[in-house]
Amino acid sequence: MRIGVISDTHGHIANTLAAVRMLESLQVEQVLHCGDICSPQIPRLLKAWPTHFVFGNCDHSEDLAELRAAIAAAGLACHERFAALELASRKIALLHSDDARRFREVQTSGEYDLVCYGHTHVAEMHHERKTLVLNPGALYRATPHSIAVVDLATMEALIVPV
Repeated sequence: MRIGVISDTHGHIANTLAAVRMLESLQVEQVLHCGDICSPQIPRLLKAWPTHFVFGNCDHSEDLAELRAAIAAAGLACHERFAALELASRKIALLHSDDARRFREVQTSGEYDLVCYGHTHVAEMHHERKTLVLNPGALYRATPHSIAVVDLATMEALIVPV
């Protein structure tokens, strides 16, 4: 299974549409959004895939009900601030990483094959023992804008400029 990973859309429709076109060309089967959604218009742009969302620090409490409703209306999954998923027999953690302590605990726990995070607007990946830790970069305030694709069978990941 090939998954797409995006983060930090910050409500930017044009940048998210560019990411959607790239995800289509990469033939991903599911999408993970690592937080800072910031607009109820973003979930509907990703409804072509089963998509999992977590909230980030810019998803303000007064907007969360509207974001939850938009995610539900698009038929997608809202996991609040943290998701523990199992896809293609891989254990995946999804979070924004603005809670540094929780992020450190998750990436060093050894529980997950893949930890996907956002917040820094900097694409990077590294291994923490057996765990692939991946930030796809951002679709706002990043040069270049980027996403990531992960082949869960091989655990190979690629950062892709958008």
